[in-house]
Amino acid sequence: MANFQEIIASEIPVLVDFSAEWCGPCKMMPPILQDVKHALGDKVKIIKIDIDKNPQAASAYKVQSVPTLMIFQKGQTKWRQSGVVQARDLQRTIEMFI
Repeated sequence: MANFQEIIASEIPVLVDFSAEWCGPCKMMPPILQDVKHALGDKVKIIKIDIDKNPQAASAYKVQSVPTLMIFQKGQTKWRQSGVVQARDLQRTIEMFI
């Protein structure tokens, strides 16, 4: 996960989707994230982290429920919310950091 630190150090906002295979609401996020990526393009980086495959990342950021969405910029947490977030709301939130 050393790579994760490099990714979130980015100047552009990085949206991280902490999720799990067994999580029902998590299955709703991919099309939402695709919409956001389509709308914002290169202005945002979106990555998905499976908390079961990366428990150290989940515990480092105290992720207790999934999905948990976090926006990082220059290595700092700028925003975080648990649960499904609609594309329009997510896009608006990300635009605050562009």
